[in-house]
Amino acid sequence: MAVKNTTDLLNEQLGKKGDCVIFTGAQATVNFYAVHFVTESVISAITVANGTGDSALQTTMPAGTVLFMNITAITIDSGVAVGYSN
Repeated sequence: MAVKNTTDLLNEQLGKKGDCVIFTGAQATVNFYAVHFVTESVISAITVANGTGDSALQTTMPAGTVLFMNITAITIDSGVAVGYSN
């Protein structure tokens, strides 16, 4: 695994590296390293690669919440989110 330098990490945090998707509803077969919930959002399904207990995230996320993890699928029943991919 390659080590990222400070500039690479900052670019990712600012959404300047890779693609971003603004979404409502379901996103399947994705590879998000972060999801930012722009408005209060209800997660009804989520899959986190290399993680356990992801069903605990099936809840209401307040506006401004950011999840930093490898999300491979997510469905929100309400709200707006931005997914950042590698």
